[in-house]
Amino acid sequence: MSLSLIQVAGFGSIIVLFAAVLFVIFLVASAVRIVNEYERGVIFRLGRVQGTAKGPGLFFLIPIVDRMVKIDLRTVTMDVPPQDLITRDNVPARVNAVVYFRVIDPNKSVIEVENHVLATSQISQTTLRSVLGQKDLDDLLTDRESINEELQSIIDLQTDPWGSRSAWLRSRTSRSPGDATINGGPGPGRAGEAGEDHLRRRGVPGFPAPARCR
Repeated sequence: MSLSLIQVAGFGSIIVLFAAVLFVIFLVASAVRIVNEYERGVIFRLGRVQGTAKGPGLFFLIPIVDRMVKIDLRTVTMDVPPQDLITRDNVPARVNAVVYFRVIDPNKSVIEVENHVLATSQISQTTLRSVLGQKDLDDLLTDRESINEELQSIIDLQTDPWGSRSAWLRSRTSRSPGDATINGGPGPGRAGEAGEDHLRRRGVPGFPAPARCR
């Protein structure tokens, strides 16, 4: 009887020891974090940020107490979906853009906004419609560099509190809602006719002025 009790107790001790070893391994694994060269880790301790973002390298966290959020510092390429708008001289146009931006303050990108990529996309779309809608069609075609700089400065002003900044922006006026090619050729529909008439009056190549009746 006593021998059986000893065997049961020994078997129970092995199970407890095995569970303790697994628990220690789990704690060690949860405490070790590797931050890559292109990343930074924002550490929260009991819900509070601990100083500036850490990285790159190997870091040990306090299990259960600490939590790390990794932020990618590489430049993000984002296509702004085509936006339909009416220019200041009442010509329909469709514009799109490409924005290159990156995180410059990992702490802000985690604390100040839930999703900095989505937020930057929404701000870019709104800014594109707002700014280009105040321009003449002629400006959209001939003054792109200054318009791109204006768009970039406005987007930077709004995304700076989130810790991100655009590195490069290019907008392009492509088509009106009526499938009229604003950059070059003609297209069907009233919107196309309005765009063609405007370009014809401006003397844009490819849109000759109508012949005058004698």
